[in-house]
Amino acid sequence: MGHFPTLLLLWVAMALVHLVGTQEGKTLADNQPEEVRGDLSRDLELQEEEEEAVLALNQHTFGQALQEYQLLLVLFYAPWSELCQALAPEYAKAAALLKEEAAAATLRLAKVDAMEELELKQEFGIAGYPAFKLFREGNRTHPTDYTGQREAEAIVTWLRRKAGPSALLLTSEAEATAFLDDNAVAVIGFFHDLQSEDVRLFYEVARDVSDVPMALTDCPELFRKYGISGGKHPCALFQDEVNADVPRADFPVDEDLGLEAAELAHFLAVQSLELVMEFTNQNSSKIFGAKIPNHLLLFINKTVESQLQLLGGFQGAASAFRGQVLFVLADVHGEGARLLHFFGLKSHEVPALRFIHIETNKKYRLSTEEGLSSPAISAFCQGVLEGKVQPHLMSEELPGDWDQRLVKVLVGHNFEQVALDETKDVFVKFYAPWCPHSKAMAPIWEELGKKYQDHANIIIAEMDATTNEVADLPIRAYPTLYYFPSGQGRKMTEYRGTRDLESFSRFLESGGEPPPQEEPVEPETPEELKENQTRPLGPQESRDEL
Repeated sequence: MGHFPTLLLLWVAMALVHLVGTQEGKTLADNQPEEVRGDLSRDLELQEEEEEAVLALNQHTFGQALQEYQLLLVLFYAPWSELCQALAPEYAKAAALLKEEAAAATLRLAKVDAMEELELKQEFGIAGYPAFKLFREGNRTHPTDYTGQREAEAIVTWLRRKAGPSALLLTSEAEATAFLDDNAVAVIGFFHDLQSEDVRLFYEVARDVSDVPMALTDCPELFRKYGISGGKHPCALFQDEVNADVPRADFPVDEDLGLEAAELAHFLAVQSLELVMEFTNQNSSKIFGAKIPNHLLLFINKTVESQLQLLGGFQGAASAFRGQVLFVLADVHGEGARLLHFFGLKSHEVPALRFIHIETNKKYRLSTEEGLSSPAISAFCQGVLEGKVQPHLMSEELPGDWDQRLVKVLVGHNFEQVALDETKDVFVKFYAPWCPHSKAMAPIWEELGKKYQDHANIIIAEMDATTNEVADLPIRAYPTLYYFPSGQGRKMTEYRGTRDLESFSRFLESGGEPPPQEEPVEPETPEELKENQTRPLGPQESRDEL
């Protein structure tokens, strides 16, 4: 599997949270309601008592906790983050479950307020919230990321697998039957030699897959029962009610080539998904963990019977695209409403169908006038995959006074006419209305517009990038600043310097040359947007939370 770009969570991020950046994070956090942080002056023992089962760590107690616990899962959070706030009860529940077990002496959950503990945030490269890092045996240089589901049971299961055998050994038909009866989705690996390299890799995959129970066997009785023969020994994924039409899916392992762990992990992530995933806070990690770049979303109001009936056609088309396109249901009467804004939709405009390629953030639409039957949906998906359907670019209506303001307003419809005017130097801010960084920059950008209002060859403009799109123009963070210089053949550049009036002015008056000794800023990245997995998602709108 190739590297999945940071835009992966962008569409979810925007939907989920507003971006809050590193540079301004502390100031912004100070304006937010207090969240349980613990008193940084207290020692670890007192903090543990206050935070119950979750250790509240700081720069001084972090190393102490690493030495005390063999496995320490640390949640880096931001108090202002809606995702972190929603996660807190589940995380506390997971910690309580672990604390009740015998393994509590070696396995613990902890948390760090990344808005306060900036040194720890920087040390571990925390770019978005919430972020999980697993530390083993006191080693703080190579932590493992936890990207699984965020329910208490899933977190505990993942940690148990990290601490001990990650897969159950089945030795009889009765054990296999009980294992499959107890789990709606489960995996059995069939191996002739339990000491082989393939088995070691199987255990490694099992440690990282938190939400699919896994077992293995070398029992001839089970080979016969499940029809395993020949030169290939598969890993079989069994499902009952989740996907009744696909009760079993095999991942064949060639005895000569051996097992490929990354491919098996991807297979499990894809095949364990329901054919249609409903977008919820709990499901978001599954949706993006599958690493399927194409998503097809059906927006409906589930309280309207006529719209609910469209789900049958949607489900009917899904099986043919398993692994290629992830079919997602967005209930605008529920959590799916968070996604509307990112796709330029209003609740009264549903039902609606949208396709998004999350690596490029390109979106496509199928008009409801063409019908939402299985054949129509299948033909649409195939057309997008084959490049026969053109992307749909959002655009607001152009305000009548767009060019009378100090900062000119750009929308999709007038972008080329203004920004690509070869007689003008055009400096454009692409922002998100909910983004704290965008809000903080607004007064400075207005001052810049006022300063250059009488310069005929300089235009200061802005575009709401959540409701307007431009072909082949990547907006990966908010705000993003692009400079479009005058003159034939000159290319746009992205401004990455200090964001103050003086620096902007020097940049413009030098014809787009970066100001000397500028300090690079850290805008809200798709990872930071990640957090938005609780709000309407945008291309990794870092959720200020999609």
